[in-house]
Amino acid sequence: MSIAPAEKEVAAASSAIVSRSETATNSGRVQLITGPNMAGKSTYIRQAALLTIMAQMGSFIPASEARIGIADRIFARVGASDELSKGQSTFMVEMTETARILNSASDRSLVILDEIGRGTSTYDGISLAWAVTEFLHDQIRCRTLFATHYHELTELTKTLPETSNWNVAIREHGDDIVFLHKIVEGPADKSYGIHVAKIAGLPRDVVERAQVILAQLESDHVDESGKVKIPERKTKSRDRQLSLFIEPDHPVIEKLKSLDIEQLTPLAALQTLNEFRQELTK
Repeated sequence: MSIAPAEKEVAAASSAIVSRSETATNSGRVQLITGPNMAGKSTYIRQAALLTIMAQMGSFIPASEARIGIADRIFARVGASDELSKGQSTFMVEMTETARILNSASDRSLVILDEIGRGTSTYDGISLAWAVTEFLHDQIRCRTLFATHYHELTELTKTLPETSNWNVAIREHGDDIVFLHKIVEGPADKSYGIHVAKIAGLPRDVVERAQVILAQLESDHVDESGKVKIPERKTKSRDRQLSLFIEPDHPVIEKLKSLDIEQLTPLAALQTLNEFRQELTK
């Protein structure tokens, strides 16, 4: 697929149109598109699908020139809503649609995916999105446009030769961002979700707190269980604030650290748990 940008007169008709260069569609079967919310990732992938349909039916398309291969089918996993009548959650609907794509697409299909895996925990979502991308690349080998906020997926270009990274460009201006509505090569460095939340009108206290938490998350502060330590809130009643993130000096904690779980039998585990319970209830 190769589509040159539309003429200025056409592009000016809507600020939501995302322009793209010819090279953006000649860089491998799988495109990973990252970038801020509202920048135009979803618009870009839907635009590609619509232009393919228009070209294949013999219609004019809003581009100065285009070369688009024939697609036997076009599959889209975009948007999300639950199915209350069927008892399906939003995530279940998303997975059902993804399964249908993986079981039905061929190497002549065009697949567009928007935010696969966002309806579950972060690690589960990344794992599913990663595996789906590998399957599309290795097994189905079809043309795929995948818009995602999982920046970890951009590492797939190191192991999947027919995968490329693209992002929707923005320009930072002080504390604000300007959406350029243009696809450029390379992964996005961050999602700018807090900036978008600020534009949407969230209270300043919420935005500032989110920035503090984001800084903590990005510095990889985790506890022994692998959970991220959220920084304490600054309150006026400091003397009554409980410290949730400083490890308590308790003998049970020390015993728990010294346990050799691999050598612990089920019966011994129950006995040890009972001992801990008795100590904690003294």
